[in-house]
Amino acid sequence: MTNEQYQEAVEWLFVQAPNYQIDGLKAYKPGLDNIKRLCGFFGNPQDKIKCIHIGGTNGKGSTSNILSSVLQEAGYKTGLYNSPHLIDFTERIKVNGKNCDKEFVYNFIQKLKNLPKDILPSFFEFTTIMAFEYFYQQNVDFAIIEVGLGGRLDSTNIITPLVSAITNVQLDHQNILGNTIEEIAGEKAGIIKNNIPIISGDENEVVKNIIKAKADKENAPFIDATLLNSDLKSDLKGNYQEKNIKVVLALIEELKKLNFIISNENIQSGLLSVHKNTGFIGRWFEFSQHPLTICDTGHNQAGLEYVFSQLNSIEKHKHIVLGFVNDKKIDDVMTLLPQNSEFYFAKPSINRGRHPEDYEDLLINAKISYKIFDSVQEAYLSAKQECTNEEMIFIGGSNFVVGDFLEKNLEIIK
Repeated sequence: MTNEQYQEAVEWLFVQAPNYQIDGLKAYKPGLDNIKRLCGFFGNPQDKIKCIHIGGTNGKGSTSNILSSVLQEAGYKTGLYNSPHLIDFTERIKVNGKNCDKEFVYNFIQKLKNLPKDILPSFFEFTTIMAFEYFYQQNVDFAIIEVGLGGRLDSTNIITPLVSAITNVQLDHQNILGNTIEEIAGEKAGIIKNNIPIISGDENEVVKNIIKAKADKENAPFIDATLLNSDLKSDLKGNYQEKNIKVVLALIEELKKLNFIISNENIQSGLLSVHKNTGFIGRWFEFSQHPLTICDTGHNQAGLEYVFSQLNSIEKHKHIVLGFVNDKKIDDVMTLLPQNSEFYFAKPSINRGRHPEDYEDLLINAKISYKIFDSVQEAYLSAKQECTNEEMIFIGGSNFVVGDFLEKNLEIIK
């Protein structure tokens, strides 16, 4: 298999089954019937691996990567399924921090081309069965599975995990999950299963009560991670990681009850080695020191509140590169923008990337200093040209903005 053949195979995957991130709502296929048929075709590999299920609006990527790092430190071969990818498709499926083998991806896609005509998967369903099969073939000790969207109808919800977690519930994807916190919490709580412990990481009593009520209905032990006291630190530097660490600690306690051996030393070293153990980047990721350049994938109102709050705590003049996608409600985001900053708005390269000209009226009303660019790289290079070493650059607003930035620039620091 050549690299060209691999790229053609992945392109086929995108063309045959458009990704939600490309074609929006029409590519979203809620319900589990399709994924059940798809998994059945491949012999139900999800039933042959030990899974841990991580849902939530924000923090599920960080939580799953921190947990993977700890389990790796404890000597367990650990599979990790995250989405979306930032640069290469294989980032979605990892074992002990190593991206999925491209040869496997290529060969598996050839099998997908021969599916029965009555199975018409979405892009995410394709990638989900690919992850299950890869983890089974790799004989992992654990497979950490991140929910794609929502929970109840998400294709990952076909698994029967050892333990599950819901990091938090915020307003996001309202066009699919519901317009209120209560509705969205109900969808997230759909991953709770009979007799399987559920960790809750949300401090909102309304959310807690909804999760606990579903847990009670399913006779599932409910663990409130927010009650834990911890001063442990991680090499993931966002202030919001404190909440994610508590969820990880609660997950580990449940695994220890199942007789898995994880020491305090494993926990401490795992927390401090997430980047090294999993290759996880994009969450308050320090790209350079001169000038200080940070990128973060926070992309909804709650996530950006955390990010901008931390930005405001840094006493430097800021050059901020931002971009958004079409299905994100950004009116409220404009009220959060750090003051006394220069802004560079750009269109993410994916099809559903939103061009800043479409929301320039909001920029004018925000009374900020801004420029508009057709690409993230153009915006970044302009910010870099204007930024002194005493100032800083921030890149964010969307996974896809950060992905565009890293794809063009990450090789520089490797």
